[in-house]
Amino acid sequence: MIDVDLLTSSYDYTLPKSQIAKYPVTPRDSAKLLIYNRADDTITHATFRDILEFLPPCDVVINDTRVIKARIFGKKESGGEVELLLNRPLIDSRFLVLIRGRVREGVILQFAMGLTAEVLKLNSDGSREVIFHRDGAVLEFPELVELLDEIGHIPLPPYMERSDIEEDSRDYQTIFAKHSGAVASPTASLHFTEELFSSLRSRHNIYSITLHIGAGTFQPVKSENILEHQMHSELFSIPRDSLELLKSDRDILAVGTTVTRTVEYFIRTGISDGECNLFLNPTNRPERVNYLLTNFHLPKSTLIMLVSSFIGRERTLEIYREAVESGYRFFSYGDAMLII
Repeated sequence: MIDVDLLTSSYDYTLPKSQIAKYPVTPRDSAKLLIYNRADDTITHATFRDILEFLPPCDVVINDTRVIKARIFGKKESGGEVELLLNRPLIDSRFLVLIRGRVREGVILQFAMGLTAEVLKLNSDGSREVIFHRDGAVLEFPELVELLDEIGHIPLPPYMERSDIEEDSRDYQTIFAKHSGAVASPTASLHFTEELFSSLRSRHNIYSITLHIGAGTFQPVKSENILEHQMHSELFSIPRDSLELLKSDRDILAVGTTVTRTVEYFIRTGISDGECNLFLNPTNRPERVNYLLTNFHLPKSTLIMLVSSFIGRERTLEIYREAVESGYRFFSYGDAMLII
């Protein structure tokens, strides 16, 4: 018999659809903040702008990835409409993408401003490998990102059930976004305003990592046993000063699940640049991250399993139930949770 903590169904909870945040609150730091203190097993409800009152002495690690306008709409050679979502670059000028609409190998997809994509390979997981051209020239990643900024759309998560609007170009980007490559935002960071982040910096040392969040972050856990789930890979890099922090014994607050997985991947492998595919869950708990700031995540997702790796599955679900009852807003544009 499978341990209950290993059953995907054990990470389910009931969430009214009205509590799925489709738009952010304004200002960013007016979101709700739930603080869970493990030392005395208490829950405190506050507002995000008050977070500094609850943070213990620690160094703070953020993810400075920048979301690109990775969703583009075009046509097949036959005239049929097609939607392409860029996932990440591969080798040899190839890119891993998701395509809505039936395509075959060798087909050329046409987009605005002379951009074309040739489908080179159909992968068994539903992803596709393509190469992009413009004016007869192969596009590399920096050139492609520049063009996508002109013709692309912010790839909002499917559960928002809406198209992106102009404000999302600002709202779905962190204030410290720097390195282009993500197709989803490190959403725990979206709550920081310039003023609040400046106050944080005045009290805590801040370090950065870069993990380019891919479309796989929305991939559901389909296996009955969570340990049979095939975790997606995402490109990451850890700068030298951040590596020194990770090698020290100083306490760390990870701003988000992406930071947590990157830090813990390095601790386990010693690799500071490459692809991260670490799956944290109650059987694979954090070894280096002390505190976690995160949003509220989808039922039966690897992200709620990551939260459970900090505080256990049962306590996680109890906290989620209280958040639901207290009217918290969930998912990417939703409210936040601080585990200390």
